[in-house]
Amino acid sequence: MTILRSGRAAAVGLAVALLGAPAAFAETNSGDTAWILTATALVLLMTLPALALFYGGLVQSKNVLSVLSQCVVIACLMSLLWYFAGYSIAFGDGGEANAVWGGLGKAFLNGVTATSETGTIPESVFFMFQMTFAIITPALIVGAYPERAGFGFVLLFSSAWLLLVYAPVCHWVWASSGWLFEQGVRDFAGGLVVHATAGSSALVIASMVGKRKHFPHEMRPPHSPVLVMIGAAMLWVGWYGFNAGSALGANQSAGNAMLVTHLSASAAALTWMAIEWIKFGRPGLVGAVTGLIAGLATITPAAGSVGPMGAVIIGVAASGVCFYAVTLIRNMLKIDDSLDVFAVHGVGGILGILILPVLANLGPLAPGLGNATIASQAWVQLQGVLAVVAWSVAMTYLIIKAASYLVSLRAKPEAEVEGLDMHVHGERAWHGISG
Repeated sequence: MTILRSGRAAAVGLAVALLGAPAAFAETNSGDTAWILTATALVLLMTLPALALFYGGLVQSKNVLSVLSQCVVIACLMSLLWYFAGYSIAFGDGGEANAVWGGLGKAFLNGVTATSETGTIPESVFFMFQMTFAIITPALIVGAYPERAGFGFVLLFSSAWLLLVYAPVCHWVWASSGWLFEQGVRDFAGGLVVHATAGSSALVIASMVGKRKHFPHEMRPPHSPVLVMIGAAMLWVGWYGFNAGSALGANQSAGNAMLVTHLSASAAALTWMAIEWIKFGRPGLVGAVTGLIAGLATITPAAGSVGPMGAVIIGVAASGVCFYAVTLIRNMLKIDDSLDVFAVHGVGGILGILILPVLANLGPLAPGLGNATIASQAWVQLQGVLAVVAWSVAMTYLIIKAASYLVSLRAKPEAEVEGLDMHVHGERAWHGISG
C-alpha cells in the first residue's frame, strides 16, 4: 500500500484502500459515523439554502428565482449523476481503476452492500458525504453566469462538467490510486478538487457566455444585502462539515480543522472590511462577508496541515489577494465573472494550496508536513495546481463548444431585460418589485 500522509487526501486514500477489507481491518465506528452523517447534512446546507441565498441576494431582484432554481435543480441532477457514474469515476477501485480515473465498476453503486465500509464508516455514508461535495462544486459556477445563461445550457453544462472535470480530478487528488495523490499533493477538503476546478472553469464560462448587458459601464449593487448576509452565515456554519468532516472521523484532525476554519474566516472578514474602510471610507457588510467566504475557501486545502497561527495568516492573505483579484478581473480584464467565483473561490483555493507548505509548521497545534520539506512539498503543490487548472480550463472550453451545438448558451434578449424569473420560470420572488 502507498505510504499515506496526514490530511484529508490520506484519510480518503486509506478509506478507499480499505474498501472490501475484512471486518478485522475496517470496523464501523459509531462516533465517526454519527459525525460524518452530521457533516453530510452541513455540506448540503451549504448549497441549499446557503449558496442559493448568498447568490440570490447578489443579483437583481428580477433574477433571484432563476439563481435559486439553478441551485436546487443542480443539487438534484448532480445527486443522480453521482449515483449513476460520478462516484465510480472518482472512487472506483476495481480492475478499471488507474491513475487518472476510477472506472465504472461502481456505477449505480454496483458491489456496494449493507456491510461495505470505508475506513471506519459505512460506504453508504462516505458516498453521501462525497455527493454533497459533487453538488456544491458545479453550483459554485452558477455565480459566473447569472442573469443571462440559458436554463437548458446550465443543466447540460453542469452534468457534463461533473463527469468530465470534477469526478476525474477528485480521483487524481483523493483516491489512493490517483496520480496526484501518489505524488503527495495535500488538499484536505477541496482547494484543488472544489475551488480550483470551479474557479478556473467559471472564468472560462464567463468569457464564453459573454457579459451582461450593463457590464462594465454600470455596476449594479446587490438587490438584498440581507439575503447575502444570511447565505454567508449559513455557508460559514456549513463549512464546519465541509472541512472538519473531511477528517472522515470524530478525531483530533476534525477538531483542528474546525478551529482553523473559524479563525481564518474571522481574520479574512475583518481584513476585507478594513481594506474597504481604508479605500472607500465605509466598512461594507457585503465586503465583509465576501472576505469571510474568501477566508473559508483559502483555508479549505490547508485545514489538515496548519495550526491556529497559520490560519490567521491565511485569512489575512486571502482577503488581501482575493480583493485585488476581483479588481483585476472586473476592471482590467473586463470579464463578467458576475459573482466573483474565480477571484474568490479559484484564487482563494489556489492560494491555500500554495501557501500550505510555508505555514504547516508554524505555532502550536500545527500538524506539519511529516517527512516532506517545504521546498519539495511546494513543488508538488504547484504541479497539482497547474495540472488541475489546465484540465479544468481545457475541458470546460470543450464542453461549452459542444453544448453550443445543442442548446443556446444565453437566454433570449427579452428575457435578460424582463428578468429570468418571470420569462423563464413564470414566477416572481417579490411581487410589486422590478429591476
